[in-house]
Amino acid sequence: MSAVRPAVVTEDSPPPPPARRMTRARALGIALISLWAVLGLGIVLFLISSWNPELFQRYLPRYASGLWVTIKLVTLSVLAGALLSVPIALGRNSRNRLIAALAYGYVYFFRGTPLLAQTFLVYYGLGSFREELQAVGLWGFFRDAWNCAVFAFALNTAAYQAEILRGAIQSVGRGQWEAASALGLSRLQTIRMIIVPQALLVALRPYGNEIVLMIKGSAIVAIITVYDLMGETRRAYARTFDFQTYIWAALIYLTIVEMLRRGIDRIERRLTRHLIR
Repeated sequence: MSAVRPAVVTEDSPPPPPARRMTRARALGIALISLWAVLGLGIVLFLISSWNPELFQRYLPRYASGLWVTIKLVTLSVLAGALLSVPIALGRNSRNRLIAALAYGYVYFFRGTPLLAQTFLVYYGLGSFREELQAVGLWGFFRDAWNCAVFAFALNTAAYQAEILRGAIQSVGRGQWEAASALGLSRLQTIRMIIVPQALLVALRPYGNEIVLMIKGSAIVAIITVYDLMGETRRAYARTFDFQTYIWAALIYLTIVEMLRRGIDRIERRLTRHLIR
C-alpha cells in the first residue's frame, strides 16, 4: 500500500484561501440584514392580518389614477429636461466665459436647492406676478398646479441631466475626435456617429438613477393639490385612518423602481454585449 504524497507548494502555486472568520463588519452586516428581514416579515404579517378587501376595492381605481398621474408627470418632466439639458451641457463646455458662467449658475442653483422649494417658487412665487403673466399670455399655463409641477420638475432634472451628459461626453477619449478628423468627418458627424453613441453607454446608468430619483421626488406634488399616487394615498388615509394605505403606496413605488432598474440592466447588457469577453 503506497503512501499518500503531500502536495508540493511551488512559487507558481496559488495562495491558499484566507480563513473566513467573523469580523465586526460581517457581524454588523448580518445583524442589519436580519433586522430588515424581520421588518419585512412584520409588514407582510400586518397586511395579512389587517387585510380589508372592501377598502382595497374601493380605493384601487384611485390608486391606479394616481399612478397614471405620477407616470405622466415623470415622463413629461424627464423628456422636457432632456431637451433643455443639451444646450445647458454645451454651455458648460463653452469657451465663452459668460455663457459658461450662466450655465454653471443654472446647474448650481437647481442642484443646490431642494426640489420642494423650487416647486413652491414656481407654484406660489409666480402667482405674485399674475398681472405680468396675463400681459404676456402665460397666466393660463401657470395657474394650473399640474403645469407648475411639470415646469418645476423639468427645470430641476435638466440641471442633473446636463451634468450627466457633460460628464459622459468628456469621458470619450480625445483620440476618438482625432481619428474622426483623420477620416474627414465633420464635427457634427463626429458627435452624431462617434461621440454620442459612446457617451450614451456611459450615461445610461446615471440617467436611470435620475429617473428613479424623479419618481420618488414626484410625491411632493401632492402638497400643491396634484393628486398623483401620494396625493391619492393621503386622501385615502384622511378618509379611513388606515395606515396600510401608505404601505400600499410604498409597495407600488418599490415595484416601479424595481421594474425600471431591471429594464435598465437589460438595456445595458444588450448595448454592451460586444464588450463582454
